[in-house]
Amino acid sequence: MQYRHQIALARTLRHLFGAAMVLFLLAPLAAVVPLSFSAGSFLSYPLPGLSLRWYETVFLDGPWLATLKNSLIVGTVATIAATVLGTLAAYAFARRDLPMPTAVLGFLIAPMIVPPVISGLGMYFLLAWLGLTSTMAGVIVAHTVLAAPFVLITVTATLQGFDMSLLRAAASLGASPTKAFLTIVVPVITPGIVAGALFAFMTSFDEVVVTLFLAGPAQRTLPLKMFEGLRDNIEPSILAMATFLMVIAAMTLIVSVVLMKKNTRNLGGRLGRAMAETGE
Repeated sequence: MQYRHQIALARTLRHLFGAAMVLFLLAPLAAVVPLSFSAGSFLSYPLPGLSLRWYETVFLDGPWLATLKNSLIVGTVATIAATVLGTLAAYAFARRDLPMPTAVLGFLIAPMIVPPVISGLGMYFLLAWLGLTSTMAGVIVAHTVLAAPFVLITVTATLQGFDMSLLRAAASLGASPTKAFLTIVVPVITPGIVAGALFAFMTSFDEVVVTLFLAGPAQRTLPLKMFEGLRDNIEPSILAMATFLMVIAAMTLIVSVVLMKKNTRNLGGRLGRAMAETGE
């Protein structure tokens, strides 16, 4: 009986510690939201009144919407490219036929380790030599390089439990390597691909330092404009956009979790259909 009480106490303390950490992380974000509805022109508590004027400024002002559009374009294209490259690289590592895999993996995940200032400076010199500075293509290439390692790590972790004998079975049934990859591997690792793509998009969408080196006036992204606003003149319109981004991030996370749970429930049926298709 005493042992059960100790287990219950340990579980309660663990839950309380988790709740305290969540509160510690979310409390600063919760403090931002009311300020975005302030009727005043300064960030202060108590609020002088409630108003939607800052949301009108954000969504009716040209520069805010232009930078949001740039961020969405760069983030979407960089996410697609990083997801394809990272997934293929993870699959190559899972096949275990690469020479010096540890050295290659360290080279590929270097953008996660190298300080952003060093990455930005190196990319600036390289892309300047290629004539891609102050261009949308240059910013997309840089964001792809920064985002691809997150997809690589996530999909590699997903492939750790993948049974490679399924590919040999598919080959024995006449499936080509491409068909086996698309009909057997991809359905199994879809949760990892989705999670990696989500990490890649958030990495690209939040990037500031490298963008400072490469972007011109026409390629300014939303985080870059928010950074410049915090540096020059702090006003509640920045918090209004930050609140909007938090809502979008929360909705994206909820949708991704629902999709991954649905994919897990249907995984067995898809595997059976995939094996049947490879035998056609």
